[in-house]
Amino acid sequence: MGVKKKKETQVTSLTVCHQDLETLRSLADVEGKNLASLLLHCVQLTDGVSQIHYVKQIVPLLEKANRNGKCDPTIRSCLDILAGIYLSLKLKNPLKKVLASSLNDLPEFFLTEATQSFTSRLQEELNTTTDLYSYRKVIDNISSCMENFDLGRSSVNNLLENVLHYLQKSLIEISEENRKLAGNHIIQTQLMNDLLVGIRVSVMLIQKVQGFQRLHLKSSPTWQSMCGLLSIFTKFLSDDDLLQTIQSTSGLAVILFIKTMFHPPGKIPDLISSLLLRSVDHTSIPEWLLNCCRRLCCTDVSQSALLFLCQGTLTMLDWQDGRMGPSGEALLLDTVRVLFTLSSQIKESTLEMFLSRILASWTNSAIQVLESSSPNLKDRLNGNSDVVRRLLEYVYTHWEHPLDALRHQTKIIFRNILQMHQLTLEESGSDLAADGFIFQLTESLLRLEWHSKGKYTCLGCLVDYIGIEHILALAKTIPSQILEMMGDQSLVPYASDLLETMFKNHKSCLKSQAVDSTWIDKWHETWVSPLLFILCEGNLDQKSYVIDYYLPKLLNCNPESLSYMVKILQTSADAKTGSYDSRGALGALMACLRTARAHGHLQSATDAWRDLVSSARIKQGLIHQHCQVRIDTLGLLCESNRSTEIVSTEEMECIQFFITYNLNSQSPGVRQQICSLLKKLFCRIQESSQVLYKLEQSKSKHEPESELTRQHPSVSLQQYKNFMSSICNSLFEALFPGSSYPTRFSALTILGSIAEVFPVPEGRVQTVYQLSHDIDVGRFQTLMECLTGTFEEVKILAFDLLMKLPKTFVQFQDSEKLQGLFQAALELSTSTKPYDCVTASYLLNFLIWQNALPSSLSAYLKTQRVACGDGDKSAALVESNTLIVIKCLLENLEEEVSRAENSLLQAAASFPMYGRVHCITGALRKLALNSLQLVSEWRPVVEKLLVTSYRLSAVVSPVIQSSSPEGLIPMDTDAESASRLQTILNEIQPRDTNDYFNQAKILKECDSFDLEDLSASVPNIDTSAEIKGKEGKTCDVTAQMVLVCCWRSMKEVALLLGSLCQLLPMRSVPESPDGLLTVEQVKEIGDYFKQYLLQSRHRGAFELAYTGFVKLTEILNRCPNLSLQKLPEEWLWNVLEEIRCSDPSSKLCATRRSAGIPFYIQALLASEPKKGKMDLLKITMKELISLAGPTDDSQSTVPKVHALNILRALFRDTRLGEIIIPYVADGAKAAILGFTSPVWAVRNSSTLLFSTLITRIFGVKRGKDELSKKNRMTGSEFFSRFPELYPFLLKQLETVANTVDSDTGERNHHPSMFLLLLVLGRLYPSPMDGTCSALSMAPFIPFIMRCGCSPVYRSREMAARALVPFVMMDEIPDTIRTLLAKLPDCTDQCFRQNHIHGTLLQVFHLLQAFSDSKYRMNTYFQQELADVAVCTKAKVWLAKSSGASWLVGGSQKDHLGIRVDNRIPLYLHGARPAPVPPEPHQTGHRCSVGSSGPGWRAGKGRSHLLLSAVRVFLP
Repeated sequence: MGVKKKKETQVTSLTVCHQDLETLRSLADVEGKNLASLLLHCVQLTDGVSQIHYVKQIVPLLEKANRNGKCDPTIRSCLDILAGIYLSLKLKNPLKKVLASSLNDLPEFFLTEATQSFTSRLQEELNTTTDLYSYRKVIDNISSCMENFDLGRSSVNNLLENVLHYLQKSLIEISEENRKLAGNHIIQTQLMNDLLVGIRVSVMLIQKVQGFQRLHLKSSPTWQSMCGLLSIFTKFLSDDDLLQTIQSTSGLAVILFIKTMFHPPGKIPDLISSLLLRSVDHTSIPEWLLNCCRRLCCTDVSQSALLFLCQGTLTMLDWQDGRMGPSGEALLLDTVRVLFTLSSQIKESTLEMFLSRILASWTNSAIQVLESSSPNLKDRLNGNSDVVRRLLEYVYTHWEHPLDALRHQTKIIFRNILQMHQLTLEESGSDLAADGFIFQLTESLLRLEWHSKGKYTCLGCLVDYIGIEHILALAKTIPSQILEMMGDQSLVPYASDLLETMFKNHKSCLKSQAVDSTWIDKWHETWVSPLLFILCEGNLDQKSYVIDYYLPKLLNCNPESLSYMVKILQTSADAKTGSYDSRGALGALMACLRTARAHGHLQSATDAWRDLVSSARIKQGLIHQHCQVRIDTLGLLCESNRSTEIVSTEEMECIQFFITYNLNSQSPGVRQQICSLLKKLFCRIQESSQVLYKLEQSKSKHEPESELTRQHPSVSLQQYKNFMSSICNSLFEALFPGSSYPTRFSALTILGSIAEVFPVPEGRVQTVYQLSHDIDVGRFQTLMECLTGTFEEVKILAFDLLMKLPKTFVQFQDSEKLQGLFQAALELSTSTKPYDCVTASYLLNFLIWQNALPSSLSAYLKTQRVACGDGDKSAALVESNTLIVIKCLLENLEEEVSRAENSLLQAAASFPMYGRVHCITGALRKLALNSLQLVSEWRPVVEKLLVTSYRLSAVVSPVIQSSSPEGLIPMDTDAESASRLQTILNEIQPRDTNDYFNQAKILKECDSFDLEDLSASVPNIDTSAEIKGKEGKTCDVTAQMVLVCCWRSMKEVALLLGSLCQLLPMRSVPESPDGLLTVEQVKEIGDYFKQYLLQSRHRGAFELAYTGFVKLTEILNRCPNLSLQKLPEEWLWNVLEEIRCSDPSSKLCATRRSAGIPFYIQALLASEPKKGKMDLLKITMKELISLAGPTDDSQSTVPKVHALNILRALFRDTRLGEIIIPYVADGAKAAILGFTSPVWAVRNSSTLLFSTLITRIFGVKRGKDELSKKNRMTGSEFFSRFPELYPFLLKQLETVANTVDSDTGERNHHPSMFLLLLVLGRLYPSPMDGTCSALSMAPFIPFIMRCGCSPVYRSREMAARALVPFVMMDEIPDTIRTLLAKLPDCTDQCFRQNHIHGTLLQVFHLLQAFSDSKYRMNTYFQQELADVAVCTKAKVWLAKSSGASWLVGGSQKDHLGIRVDNRIPLYLHGARPAPVPPEPHQTGHRCSVGSSGPGWRAGKGRSHLLLSAVRVFLP
C-alpha cells in the first residue's frame, strides 16, 4: 500500500432562490469587496468545501463595516439572505454548522437586524409549510436554531407561541398519517422518525428557551399549546404500536412538561408518586392536568408506560443535593419499588434493556440524593436494607443475561451499590473493607463458581473500592484460580479485565507502602510467576488466551517485567524446548517477545536477538514441532507497533527460511495466521519503502543516528526487491502440479496479499515491487490450472489473484486458443462433476472481465455498444460481455431443458443442467446491475431466464417432491426390473401428506404390467436405466445420479431467482423505462418459492431454496411498492391457515420434520424489520403455541406436528435473537406436554423442540460434560427469567412423583420425568440463593426426592443432581439427615433397593455441593460433618448385609468413605472395583434382608451394578 490520501469530505453546496440571487447581483459592488459580492461569489460556487472558506469571511467583513457605525440596507438585505441560506441547508450539512459558528461572532451592532431577519424567515417557514412530509425540515430547523446558535435561539424565543403551535399541529398530523398507513413499513419508519424528532425538539424547547417558569395565564395560546402537547405525549406514551424509543422520549416529555407547568413545585414529587403508584386522587389535581393525562391517572396503565414514566422521573427531575426534600426522597423510594415490580413482570428483551438502564439511572440518582440526605434515607439505602437486597437480587439474576448491554448495566448497578453503601458509612468513619456488609459480600462472591461472568465484574468493582490486599488475604491463590479459567473463551475477556484491575491496584498499593524497589519481587511472585507456569505447563487454549489477553496488559502495566520473564524462560528453554503437543519454555519465550514487540516494548526484532535471544534460537522456533511456537516466532519477526519500521536483513533471511518449511500446514487456523502475519510484513515493507524513497530523494547530509541510516536507502530498497522476488519464486514453485490443498491455499493467499499490498503505481506514487513483473507465461498457466482443482477455495484465490493483475497483462492474440478456452468453459459447465461447473463459472468471469471473449460471440449483442467516456468504458465493456455470455449459456440451457423434458435420465447422465444455471448466476453477481446501460436488451433476457428456470424446475420437481427421492431408479436393467421401475415411478406422488395420517393406504397387488401404457402415463422418464453418454458409451444411471442432477438444479434455480430479486432493479410500472423486474415477475418468483419450499421433500433442495427465498423476503420488506410489501404477510397467513385446517387434500409434507415448511415460515419472520414491533412474529408464535398445545381432537395431530417443528426452527434461528425469548416458556410447556402424546410423530417433534429449547436457554454446549456448569444457571436466575415455568414444572413434577412406584409393585414410567429432571438438573445452587430468591425452591424438594425412587437408574441419578439447587446451603445438613433417616433399619423386613440407592445418590450429591461451597476446615463444617457421620453409623448394616444388592452396598461404602475423611475425597482409600461379570441386572424388585431369591443369585447382574457404583461415586 502506498501512502493513502486523506478522504475528502463531501459537502453539499448551498444555493439561493432566483429572487435572492438577483438581489445579490444588484447589491454587489464593482470592486467585489462588500458583503453582497462575497455572498454572490459563494453561491455561484458548486463545491461545498470552497464555500466554507467564503462563509468564514462574512464576520471579518462585517467587523470592518461595524467601524463605520452604520447598518446600510445592503447589509440588512444580506443578513436576510443569510437567514434564508441557513434555513435551507440540511441539518447535517457542515455548512450549516460553519455558518452558525460564524454568526455567533457577529458584531453586537448587527445583532438586532440579524435577529429580525432570522425571525422573519423562520416565521415564513412556519406559516407556509403545509405538506406533511415537509414538516421534518422545519422541525430540524427549529432544532438547529436552539443548538449552540444564539441568533436562532433568540428567533425561536420571539416565535415561541408559533413554534409550539406548529409542533402540536405537526405531531397530530404525522401520527394520524402513521395510523392510516399501518402496514407500510417503509413510510411508517419515516413517519415514526419524524415523530421522534418532534418530541425531542419539544423537550429541547422547554429546556433551552427561557420564560416557561413564568407561565401562569392558563388561557394564553402558549399554555393551550403546551396542554395540547402534553396530551399528545401522554397518548404516545400509552400507544404500544409506536416504537419504544418514541414511548421512552414521550415519558421524558410528560415529566418535563408537568414539572414546567405544575405549581407549586414542592408538590411535584407527591404528584408523580401518585402517578407511578396508580393512586391519583382526581379531586386533588388541577383540571387541566386531569384532561391532559387522563390515560395516566387510571389504574390500568401499561407496563411500558409506567417504565418510561420512571425513566422521565429520574432524568427530568433535579435530584442533586436532595433539593426536593423529604418528598423527593419518598419519590425516590416509590420509583424503585415500581421498578422492582416491573422487573418481575417484564420479559420482552427490549423492555428488559430499558429497565436495566433505568435501574442504573436510579442508583445514580440515589447517590446524588445520599450526598446530602436525611439519616432516615441512609438507613433505607445501606447495604443491609431491603432496597439494596433487591438490587443485588436483580444483579445476581441478570449478570449472566445473553444481552451484553444488560450485563454491563448490572456492573454499573453493583458499583453504584458499593458507592451508596459507602455514602451511608461516611459519617461513622468506619473502614469500608472491614464493614460487615462488604466482608459478607466479598466472601459470598469468592465462594461462587468461577464460570459465572458476573463474579468477575463484581470482584473488579470490589477491588476498586476496598483494594486487592483484602481480597488476597481471603484468597491468596486467586491469580492462579483466574488464570486456570482462561481456557474458556467465553470467560477470557472478563478474567483478563479482572486480573488487570487487580495487578494495577496491587502495584499502586505496594509502591505506596514500599521504601525501596523490593516491592517488585512480591508483585512478580503474585502475578508473573502464575503466568509463567501457565505459559510453560498450561493447556493450549489457556496459553493462547493468556498470551492474547493477559500478557499485553501485564507488560503495559510494568514493561520492566519482560526482562524478568525472559531471564527465567532462557534458563528453562534448553531443558524444556517443547514437543509436538507442548510449547515448553521456548514457546513461552517467543510468545513473550512477540507480545512485547507488538506493543512497543522492543525497538526491533534485531535488538531482541542481540539483547535477549540468539538468532539460532529464533530459527529453532521457526521450525518447532508445535505450530503455535512457529506462529509466535513468525509474529516476532513480522509484527511491530510502527508500520514504517525497516525490515532488517536478518528478518528477511528468517522469513525465507520459514516459508520453505511451513506452507503445507494442515491446520486451517495456522494457515490463516501465517498469511495474516506475512501480510503485515508486506505492509511494513511497502510503508517503510515510502520512507526510504523520501530519504533517497532528500539526500540529507545531516542524518540522525537511527536504524534508517545504517545503510543507504537505495541498498535497502534493492534488498526489498530481491526479497519479494525470492518470496514469489518460492510460492510459485510450491504450486507445482499435484501440490496439496494446504500448500496451494497458503501460496495463493500470500500471492494475493502481495498483489493487494503492492498495487500498480498510479501517478507519482512509487512502489518497491510489482508482482506482474515476476509472472511469465508459465506462471500464468500455473494460475489458470489452479482454477481446475476440486477445492473451491483454491479457485476463488486463483481467480482473485488473476483479477488483481493489470488489465494489460493478459493479452490473447490467438483466436483459435481463445475459442478453445471459451469452448472448454462451456463443456465444463455441463459436466457431470459438480466442481467442474464452478471452474467454468470462474473461467467465464475471467474472460468477461479481461475482455477476452471470442469475436464470434458478438452476434449475441443486437445493439452497438454504448458510447461512453473513459471512466465508464470498462463498465460498459463488462456489461456487454456479460450479456453475450449469459445469452449463449441461456440458449444452451433452453435446448438442454427441452431434451430433459423428454428424458430426465439422459439429462442426468449426459448434460446435468445445474452447471449452466450456476454460471449464469456467477456472471450476474459480478455485474453492477443497478447501473445497466443496455436495459432494452437485458429485459427479454431476464424474461427468458425466468421462463427457462420454471421449465427446469418443472422437469426435476417430481423427484424432489416425491416421498422418497433418495432411491427412485434401480440399478438393474432387465425386463423384470424395468417393470418394478415403472411401479416405483407410478408411486412417486407424495405419500406423506395430511391424509396419510387419517386413513390407511392399501397398495393393490399387480401381477403384470402393460409397459406401453405405463410408459405413456409417465412419458418424461425412460423405462430403461441404460443410457448413452456424451461419447456414445453406454452407462448405468443410478438413483444417486438422478437425485444429484435434480436437487442441484433446484438449488441453482433457487439461488438464481433469489439473486435476481436482490440484484436487479425493479420496475414500478410495466411501462417504466428503468428497472428489469416487473411486479408480476416478483410475485411469480414468490409463488415459485412457496410451492417449492412447501412441497419439496429433499433437505438439500429446500435448505438452499430457503437461502434464495430469504433474499426475496428481505427485498419485499424494504420495497416501496405496497402490494409487494404486503406479500410476506399474505403468504404467512395462507400457510398458517393451511396448517390449521389440516385438509386431507393438502400437499404439505407431514414427515421429514415438516420438510420445507419451517424454512418457509422462518424466512418470512426473520426478514421482518427488527426495529418495528415484530407483529408478524408475535401473532405467529401465538398461533403456533396454540396449535402445539394439548388437545383432545384427533384431527389436530398433523397441525400439532407442524407447529412443533416450526417452533423448533424459530427457536434455533439466531437472527431472532432475544426477540424470541418471551415465548420460550410456552414452547417448553408445549414440548413437555407433547412428550406424553400417544402419537409417535408428536413425541418425536416434541423431543426435538425440547432439545432446541435447552440449547436456547442454557447456551450451546461448551464442554464434554453434559451437565457442565458452563451450560447451567442458578435456580433463582432460571425462574426469574422464566417465572411461568415455576408453577408448571411444580405441577408436572408432582404428577410424575405420584406415578414413580405404585404400591402394587408395578412400574409406571411417566414419559415427562426425563425432561423435567433434565431441566432441573441443569440448575445449580448459588451462595446468593435463599435471601435473594423471590420464588421459593422448597416445594420442589419432596417431589424430586420421590423421583429418586424410580426403577430407572438414569432417572435416580438425574433426580439426585436436580435436588442440589433446590436446597439452600445452610439447609443441606438437615436435608442429609432427613434422607438418611429414610433408609431402612436392620429390623425392617421389607424395603426396595431402588429407594435405598436413590436416597444414597441424593445424599452424595448434596454432600458434594456442601463441601464445595464452604471452607472445609472451619468449625461449622466440622460440626456438621460429625453430625452426618453419627447418622450414617446407624445404616452401616446395609453395606455389611450378605443379602444386600451390590449396587447398594457399593454406594453405601463409598458414601461412608466420603464422610470419614474431613477432606471429603470422592473415593475410598485403597478401594478397587471387584471383577465384573458380564450379565445384566435389573434393580426394580422388592426384597427383604437375607433373601435368597433368584434376584440375588451370586454373579448375576454384578456388571451393571458395579459399573453404576463406579460411575456415581468414583471421580
